[in-house]
Amino acid sequence: MSIGNGITLLGKNTNYIQNYSPDLLESLPRAYAREEIKIQSGNLPFSGFDLWTGFELSWLNNKGKPVVAIADFFIPATSRNIIESKSFKLYLNSFNQTRFATTEQVAESLRQDLSLSAVGEVKVNIYPHLTDYPAASNSLPGECIDQLDIEIGDYTFKPEHLIGSTFDKIVFETLSSNLLKSNCLVTNQPDWGSVVIRYEGQQIDREKLLRYIISFRMHNEFHEQCVERIFNDINYYCRPEKLSVFARYTRRGGLDINPFRSNFEERPAAPRLIRQ
Repeated sequence: MSIGNGITLLGKNTNYIQNYSPDLLESLPRAYAREEIKIQSGNLPFSGFDLWTGFELSWLNNKGKPVVAIADFFIPATSRNIIESKSFKLYLNSFNQTRFATTEQVAESLRQDLSLSAVGEVKVNIYPHLTDYPAASNSLPGECIDQLDIEIGDYTFKPEHLIGSTFDKIVFETLSSNLLKSNCLVTNQPDWGSVVIRYEGQQIDREKLLRYIISFRMHNEFHEQCVERIFNDINYYCRPEKLSVFARYTRRGGLDINPFRSNFEERPAAPRLIRQ
């Protein structure tokens, strides 16, 4: 199966290299998925970023003593590429047996390598010794629509659920759901997530919105692409004046991916969740 440039470590047996190896990073062009949903990379209808959190970052100090850390990586939505997730994990593992004089040196190596791979300026925050990381978790903001008593018999992805889904009433509200699930485009492994949708405009029918979210359940696409598809579909069918979509996915291999897209705010109003 060819994805983007046709090169990916996903679904392949690989060796775990434990010495710093930036060449392990692989990138996939955002343009391929965006063309499918008719988004031009040079004229994005949103701003935002992909927030990756790494929970298994470790390296050696100058005396050979291990350091463990958590790291946040902010990859801008304007970058040319997404970073292939398995290569990202293997790359982080390559720090395990490498000596660095300071945490700042680790952060700069990460920033340079990831920015080069993404072709965009990546921001890196490192929390060495697991201190100062904002570890508190909370529930989804806004009103959760998961308690709606609906019957589902078809799990085919259908953006058509959003046709005729708005009322005349103008609202500014935040809706959320823990029922987002999609599947990896290559391995078909499940990707479990929660999604927060903030919008201003004609009120969206919550039942139709929930049916739309659930229709991703058997859909195969990367995290970043799912969120851009959700943003694009709501924007197209519901025509809100303002719209933000933020997905919190559960981690796999010590990494989670949390894409955020918005046409009116710079940061998502959503905490780390209990499943993360």
